[in-house]
Amino acid sequence: MSIKKILVANRGEIAIRVMRSAKEMGIATVAVYSDADKLLPHASYADEAINIGPAPASESYLVQEKIIEACKTTGADAIHPGYGFLSENAAFADKVEKAGINFIGPSSKAISVMGDKLTSKQTVQKFNVPLVPGMDKPINDVEKAKKVADEIGYPIMIKASAGGGGKGMRIVNDKKDFEEQMERAMSEARNSFGNDEVFVEKYIASPKHIEVQVLGDKHGNIVHLFERECSIQRRHQKVVEEAPSALLTEERRMKIGEAAINVAKSCAYFGAGTVEFIADENLDFYFLEMNTRLQVEHPVTELITGVDLVKEQIKIADNQPLSFRQEDLKVQGHSLEVRVYAEDPANNFLPDTGKLISYVRPQGAGVRVDDGYEEGLDVSIYYDPMIAKLISYGKDRNEAIERMKRAIHEYQIAGVKTTLPFCDFVLRHQEFLDGSFTTKFVETHFTPEVLEEVVDKELSEAALAVAYQEFSRRKVQVARNDTKLGKWKSRVRN
Repeated sequence: MSIKKILVANRGEIAIRVMRSAKEMGIATVAVYSDADKLLPHASYADEAINIGPAPASESYLVQEKIIEACKTTGADAIHPGYGFLSENAAFADKVEKAGINFIGPSSKAISVMGDKLTSKQTVQKFNVPLVPGMDKPINDVEKAKKVADEIGYPIMIKASAGGGGKGMRIVNDKKDFEEQMERAMSEARNSFGNDEVFVEKYIASPKHIEVQVLGDKHGNIVHLFERECSIQRRHQKVVEEAPSALLTEERRMKIGEAAINVAKSCAYFGAGTVEFIADENLDFYFLEMNTRLQVEHPVTELITGVDLVKEQIKIADNQPLSFRQEDLKVQGHSLEVRVYAEDPANNFLPDTGKLISYVRPQGAGVRVDDGYEEGLDVSIYYDPMIAKLISYGKDRNEAIERMKRAIHEYQIAGVKTTLPFCDFVLRHQEFLDGSFTTKFVETHFTPEVLEEVVDKELSEAALAVAYQEFSRRKVQVARNDTKLGKWKSRVRN
């Protein structure tokens, strides 16, 4: 192994997650932290830690020069970007390589090609990857875009050519609304990404969001590690994920895996990446995009395959060939992940901030917690509100679900509102249990009142439990008193 020291250009749970695998490989680690994160566990977990600036990410974690300078200062010979921040920034990957530092990720060219939705579609089309009907070039001409929409047929979706996370995205059901929604999408894209170009495509009304994990080495070997189901979303962002999908047949699993490999081949991909698809009611799937980094939900894939994806990333960056072939991989069991966000599900999932007054992790068989907080720490306003990822594993889907429900109820978090009650609601819903849920689950089934009913029921059950415990305690005490009185009477009679 030529890599001796890795700087993790990230924070919180993903920083610790990467460092754990690195330490198991005998590789030293360097943490970076902002002024707001100096007390977070990732800073103390690493072998070394270096401050990179003020709390705002734009003045610390997103400043490329500071990250590279931290490498030079500490002698780190590789950078792992985690996810978010600079992980899909082609210019950063290029600067890292030019600075003589190993970037643990794909080539800057692959990041660039797959980072633009239209370029990526043009690229994968040559490899016979199924695409949603729509435009193959970006546009900011409203009238021309309107003609394309008429040809495709409504409903249609307008998407920002650059960026993601639901920004610059509009669904149009009627021709009369097109111009207004197009202008709004362009404005939001311009403000968010500095680029107002969009594209128009057919809107699949109630899709399932299915993604495939791929790994490629620098010697041309590419494998897929099966699919993840990610359809439980709010604001186009995932909250509950699982692997494998509850509905894919082996035949369809093989086809979507092959399509994912072809996407990776189209850009000579190496490293860990995720190919995202949407699937219609017939489970016919279409290429959506490729994320050229490690995904938040990667642990579910690790648990069903036994592959440590971070270690594989490091080995690939070290120019090692994959140590396994496609036929060596198989699905073993089932895994779920819920994202524990500091958000208020009863108030449109708005972020919540504050001190973690109480923080107790669940434990036991089949439960894993990837987090970056401790009791007493503050959940900052400056970054993503995710506190932790709660992951369960079972021999089958039912066992994984039951373990997750148990773990959710064991997880004690006080001081901020979280998505845990919402996740519990999802796991008990019939549509989730039978696997038929789509990305419309939240808007179709979830209301704040649902959580109030759940909370009221739990409070009632808790009150009954306390009352029963008190009744049992008093009953035992009375029995003990009766015993004592009987002994006293016996002594008196004697």
